[in-house]
Amino acid sequence: MQHDEMIGKVQALAQLPGRGPADRATRAVLATLAERVPSGLADHMASQLPPELAASVRQATDTPRGEPSSASAERFDLATFAGRIAGRAGTDEDTAVREAAAVLEVLDAALAPELMEHVAGALPTDIRELLPAGRAAEYRE
Repeated sequence: MQHDEMIGKVQALAQLPGRGPADRATRAVLATLAERVPSGLADHMASQLPPELAASVRQATDTPRGEPSSASAERFDLATFAGRIAGRAGTDEDTAVREAAAVLEVLDAALAPELMEHVAGALPTDIRELLPAGRAAEYRE
């Protein structure tokens, strides 16, 4: 999926007023997601994204010297996830959750199914609930 198509879909799903807010939301969610999943998984996500969006993932996982991090995923819950997205996107946490759900739905369509399966498996239940219903249901007990 190309950058413009992804941003357009996020804009429509999140009911955002323009492409600028949709782009900011997408980049904020991708960067925060990259911090939450293992760095190798984030690298695989970046390799399947358009270059403009892959940069957000790679920047979140790079060390201060610009080298890929070998660190494992940070552990945080939905409240922290929403707070980081809100801070990056310049919005409130409720809006961040709504936008995250839209971005994750578009991401689910853009990435290879097996990669999204790994991403979903790396997320805690509360964040996983933001995934499209079918994907989130795969992990319910």
